[in-house]
Order: sequence, then structure tokens, then C-alpha cells
Amino acid sequence: MNIIISNNSSTPIYEQIKTAIKQAIFTNELKEEDTLPSVRSMANDLKISFLTVKKAYDELEEEGYIKTVQGKGSFVAPKNIELIREEKLKEIQEYIEKIYDISKISNISEEEIKELFKMIFEEDY
Repeated sequence: MNIIISNNSSTPIYEQIKTAIKQAIFTNELKEEDTLPSVRSMANDLKISFLTVKKAYDELEEEGYIKTVQGKGSFVAPKNIELIREEKLKEIQEYIEKIYDISKISNISEEEIKELFKMIFEEDY
């Protein structure tokens, strides 16, 4: 797993780490029971504070993406299909909200947007 962080991003570093790990889980780059790098190891690799990595790991564990076993490390938790589905629905909702905002600014009707969606789905993207 290769995590790239940007110091120029407005997104906090711990959030960038969380997003990268979640993405690796969603794409099966990281599979159930795969071992994550230790907090210190990842912090050294990324040249950041281990507290930043720990915060990312703590939140990932709280959200059910990873589990930590004292003295053994952190592992990818068994996939919770409903959790993944909710995450993706939230992501889709954010895109739809952007589409809505653009349509209002551009005076594009709801019917035109629906027609675009219909065409996209018919093409079987």
C-alpha cells in the first residue's frame, strides 16, 4: 500500500491517511486480516508524527474498518457490506449535490438532468 500525503492540501493529514486506507480496502488492495504498517513505521515512512497516524488508525477502528490487537498490530477488519454501501451512498450524494448546484447556476432543468442520468444508465457504464 502506497500512501501519498499532500502538505498543500486543506484536508488534514490524518484524514488523507484514512481516505487512502479506506480506498485500499474498497478496491481490495487491502483484504480482510491484512496487517497494516505499525503506527511508528508508517509515521517514519511518511515523515510525520506518529500521533497523526494513531489518530487515523483510531478513527478507522472506531468506524469499523480496522481492528487493533494489543501487541500484534492493526489489521483490516472483516468487511461490513452495509458500512461500505453507506459510505458509497454518501459519496454519491455529495456528487449529486454538486450536480444540483451546477444545474441551478446554469439554469438546467431537473428533466434535463434526469435525461442525462437515463442516457448514462442505458449505456451501461
